Amino acid sequence: MVRGSLSKLVCRSLSVGGKSQQQQIRRLNIHEYQGAELMSKHGINVPKGVAVSSVEEVRKAISDVFPKENELVVKSQILAGGRGLGTFKSGLKGGVHIVKTNEAEDIAGKMLGQVLVTKQTGARGKTVSKVYLCEKMSLVNEMYFAITLDRTTAGPLIIACSKGGTSIEDLAEKFPDMIIKVPIDVFKGITDEDAAKVVDGLAPKVADKAASMEQVKKLYELFCKSDCTMLEINPIAETSDNKLVAADAKLNFDDNAAFRQKEIFALRDTTQEDPREVAAAKADLNYIGLDGEIGCMVNGAGLAMSTMDIIKLHGGTPANFLDVGGSASEHQVVEAFKILTSDDKVKAILVNIFGGIMKCDVIASGIVNAAKEVSLKVPVIVRLEGTNVDQGKRILKESGMTLITAEDLDDAAEKAVKAAAS
Repeated sequence: MVRGSLSKLVCRSLSVGGKSQQQQIRRLNIHEYQGAELMSKHGINVPKGVAVSSVEEVRKAISDVFPKENELVVKSQILAGGRGLGTFKSGLKGGVHIVKTNEAEDIAGKMLGQVLVTKQTGARGKTVSKVYLCEKMSLVNEMYFAITLDRTTAGPLIIACSKGGTSIEDLAEKFPDMIIKVPIDVFKGITDEDAAKVVDGLAPKVADKAASMEQVKKLYELFCKSDCTMLEINPIAETSDNKLVAADAKLNFDDNAAFRQKEIFALRDTTQEDPREVAAAKADLNYIGLDGEIGCMVNGAGLAMSTMDIIKLHGGTPANFLDVGGSASEHQVVEAFKILTSDDKVKAILVNIFGGIMKCDVIASGIVNAAKEVSLKVPVIVRLEGTNVDQGKRILKESGMTLITAEDLDDAAEKAVKAAAS
């Protein structure tokens, strides 16, 4: 249960024609430097550090914050893991470097504004807009620590391992007994016994046990008070002065708590997200970008997944998961079309609506208005059924638009695949 495995608890799998697609549940993800600042406010030991966005800021930070440091850790800041083993498209290897202080400006300059590709970013990578300069601490031991939400115990689960670092996933697979899991009773909170079990799982070599237990309690307090869905520190380390230090910080937060965590949610960096998903969230649409060529607009998550499956069955690949919900307005339908047509890979759009609460005439009006605002250059296949279906079909017919109509889902998918291929 480590970085790769933890993601299974915060992701759902979309099965598209037998091929698994990862649908990220919407959880706020913040940068490492932001997580470190938040931890520090809660009394958790973190390395001294400062985030910078230009070479000039690097120079100033060295002068003001690190005047006596001989070495610094320069960390690229992107919302993805695997930075240390990543590669910049410019050719620079590694998104984390330990360098002499007089070399920090040069290496930071080579990172800023460049695209870093890691095992979690995909081939596109992510642009580094900030780097995090940290003091180089003398670490004597590296361990792994995480808190996540566990469905089995219906509460927080603390995970600890006496070995940390980039190979934690492999370690968990080969030596599962090294991974210690401590479920916490959400009503009682973390007890001394719980904290002691976690520290025993970390097996610190030099850090004081009582002080380490207090750090574990503070991490749990942060997790609860900040409405986290995941808190991961890899590595959590021991220093030569016998302290337990969070040498890394990965935190996710529950979107449902945005109303009471305004300061935290103000940290959101939309430049690191898929712009289509950002636009969809603003329009209150459920959208997940995929890599296919057939754009989908459907009402209802189950119907959307079925639509993607049947597209795959007929030899096509879906370009997205898009659920407009049961009560979408014409404006939302227009916004959905804008998002779909912004994807250059989309060769056809399939609209599949089964009207219950969602009325077919609203969808139809939205399609017509979208055509007026968006230059539709790809075929649009429409299958409408349910509430006000006759009015919807009449609106589409009288619009003069060139549409491909379908009688059922199978027919719609077949026509969409054919249209995308032509």
